[in-house]
Amino acid sequence: MKLGIISDTHDHVPHIQTAVRKFSDLQVDTILHAGDYCSPFTIPHFEGFSLIGVFGNNDGDHFRLIQQFRNINAEIHNEFHEVKLGGRQIALYHGTREPITEALVKCGKYDLVISGHIHTPINENHGDTLAFNPGSAHGFDNTPTVGVYDTEAHKAEIIELTLLK
Repeated sequence: MKLGIISDTHDHVPHIQTAVRKFSDLQVDTILHAGDYCSPFTIPHFEGFSLIGVFGNNDGDHFRLIQQFRNINAEIHNEFHEVKLGGRQIALYHGTREPITEALVKCGKYDLVISGHIHTPINENHGDTLAFNPGSAHGFDNTPTVGVYDTEAHKAEIIELTLLK
């Protein structure tokens, strides 16, 4: 099973559209979003995918974000959610507090710990746990990035987004 991993989209619709197209090309089964969508108008761009997300610290209008998730039959949870996909136990956390992210990685309960918030890609093995941060899909002053995780191989990769013409 392939999982698309995205975080910190911060209203950047062209990068969201590029990420969604990339995930489609790679035939991902589910997209996991680690938060900071910012505005509800970004959510419909994920329609057609199985989408599971958590709130980030810049997601102000929780009510309308929840509505938009419901409109596309997607799931949104508080700042943390655990899910089992492809036989893997996964922690999805925005990453606002570094000690919590570290504790999730070190606890040994999860195969994959996904976080966002810091806008820096991380792809590190810690024993049997993979700590993965896709970086920022917005990009800000850096290259926008997302990730793909293969549950069978227990490996992830960072993917740089290039805007489509």
